[in-house]
Amino acid sequence: MIHLPLTVPVEPDRPSARRLLADELAKQEYQAAKPTWFDQLLGNIGEWLDSLRFGGSQGPPAFGMLVLIVVILVLLVIAFLVFGLPRLNRRSSVTGSLFGEDDARTAAQMRSAAEAAAARGDYAAAIAEMYRSIARGLAERTVLSTSPGTTAHDFATRAASVFPPRGADLAASASAFDDVRYLGGAGSREQYELVERLERALRSAKPLALEAVGQ
Repeated sequence: MIHLPLTVPVEPDRPSARRLLADELAKQEYQAAKPTWFDQLLGNIGEWLDSLRFGGSQGPPAFGMLVLIVVILVLLVIAFLVFGLPRLNRRSSVTGSLFGEDDARTAAQMRSAAEAAAARGDYAAAIAEMYRSIARGLAERTVLSTSPGTTAHDFATRAASVFPPRGADLAASASAFDDVRYLGGAGSREQYELVERLERALRSAKPLALEAVGQ
C-alpha cells in the first residue's frame, strides 16, 4: 500500500516566492496605489529642500535664503548689462613723448593744468597744456596716436582727417601752440578759448573711423 503525504509544503523555494510576489503586486489594487512619476519628483524636491543648510538654517528657511541670493545675482547681471563695468581706476595708460616732451599725465590732468594757468592769466601755458590735452585725449580713445617726432601741425592735419568739421580750429590751435611754445608768444585769452572749445568739442565728437589713424 502506497503512503501519500498528508500535508502540502507551505514554504515555496526562492524562485517560486519571487513569482508569487510579482503576481500579487501586479493586481490592480496595488498598481492604483503605486506613486506616479510626478509624486516621486515632488518627493525628491522636498528631500533636497530639507537637506539645504546655510549656517544654522536648514530646510525651507535655507531655501528662502537661496532664492534671495539668486535674485541678487540676477540683479547684478542686469546692472552689468545695462551700465557696464564700474568705472574703477580708469586712469590712462598712454604715456610718452608729446610734442617733444616726455609727459606721463592724463588728458584730464593736462586739462586741469590748462584751466589753472588760464585762471592766473598765464595764457601761454594754458594754450600749450590744452593743446597737449587734445592730443593725449585722442590717444587715450585710440583715435589718433602720436610719435616722438609728431609736430603740432602734423597732429592737426591728421586729426582734421578724422574730424573734418574741426579742421580750421585744429590748424589755428596748432599755430597758437607753436607761437607760445617755440616763438616766445604770450598767447591771448581768445586763443586759449579757441583751443579750450576745441578740446571740449573733440572730447565727445565721434570720429569718422573708429580705428587709430596711422602715424
